[in-house]
Amino acid sequence: MRRMCLGFAVGMAMFATAGMAQPGPYKVLKTAKVGALGGFDYIYADEAGRRLYIPRGAVQGETPTPARVAVFNLDTLAPVGEIPNTRANGAAVDAKSGHGFASSKPVAMWDTKTLALIKTIEIDPKCSPDGILADPFNQRIYVFSHPTMDATVIDAKDGAVLGTVDLGGAPEQAATDGKGHVYVVIQDKSNVAVLDAKTMKVTAHYDFGDKGSRCNGLALDAKNHVLFAACGQSGTPPATPAQPMMVILNADDGKVITSLPLAGGSDGAVFNPATMEVFSSHGNGTMTIVKENSPTSFAVEQDLQTMTGAKTLTLDPKTNHILTMAAEYGPPPPPPATPPAGAAPPQGRGGRGPARGPMLPDSFSILVVGK
Repeated sequence: MRRMCLGFAVGMAMFATAGMAQPGPYKVLKTAKVGALGGFDYIYADEAGRRLYIPRGAVQGETPTPARVAVFNLDTLAPVGEIPNTRANGAAVDAKSGHGFASSKPVAMWDTKTLALIKTIEIDPKCSPDGILADPFNQRIYVFSHPTMDATVIDAKDGAVLGTVDLGGAPEQAATDGKGHVYVVIQDKSNVAVLDAKTMKVTAHYDFGDKGSRCNGLALDAKNHVLFAACGQSGTPPATPAQPMMVILNADDGKVITSLPLAGGSDGAVFNPATMEVFSSHGNGTMTIVKENSPTSFAVEQDLQTMTGAKTLTLDPKTNHILTMAAEYGPPPPPPATPPAGAAPPQGRGGRGPARGPMLPDSFSILVVGK
């Protein structure tokens, strides 16, 4: 009973947080209903090519739609094409070579000007590609996999697989300083793995202790060597409330500088060096903006209401706009009349929360956040 009551209290606290938008300089400037069915995960802005990449899942039924990477004009949000028959969670672009990549299996590689598929790249069959990062330091692509707890490293110039890096846990978002260091937040171990981009080896793990766990988002202030890990909870539940938290660390030695509350469980974070702000997006329809006043001083600037399900985000450095995405869903299917004895209630994707109904046609939207 105590667990049930505590869970209810925590849930109500998080619900209250989600409903309390904090005033500040940011707002949703534009909501573009671009439509089409199919699931989605990461969103990626190619600043140089002015393209926005959104992988979409396959749709079954009377009129099936194959998985693809949908491509939009980053300035107008008008559709410009797609990478067909590509079931991916994320996308990344190497600006120097003009090659795009998807965290798919096999990994898709395309020409960013024509969107023509160049090749597909076979990787370990045990991998389940999820996050992806393009590192301009030596033009390499990192494709991250939960079950194998590693990163497959690909040469962005020709698509050659250079090897894999054991990360010691389930990787989520990654960031690069562009100078030979790649940082990866490890979801199940509450730490950040530090990679040497030259040797493709992990040189350190920065542990959060009880400051944060279930961390999916990671951002980096490369100039001041500050890491921002966006976590689903802090403390050790059920002894303490599962308050989502942003853990801020020194990127050189992993020392925790401070931690700040988030308005929801994060699934993505990004740092804008032009404004010295870090943004964390949450599936409950909020976005927390943290201001870096100095390399040792940080404050929550705003909790912005976005749209339920807008859990990942990307930065367009040219406009200083943040882009996220979400869709509307119908009611969940009714439970069985007499569920089997001991059966758990139906769950959504990945067991996260109650089951949801089908995506409503034409409801998929791209949101633009700015001042």
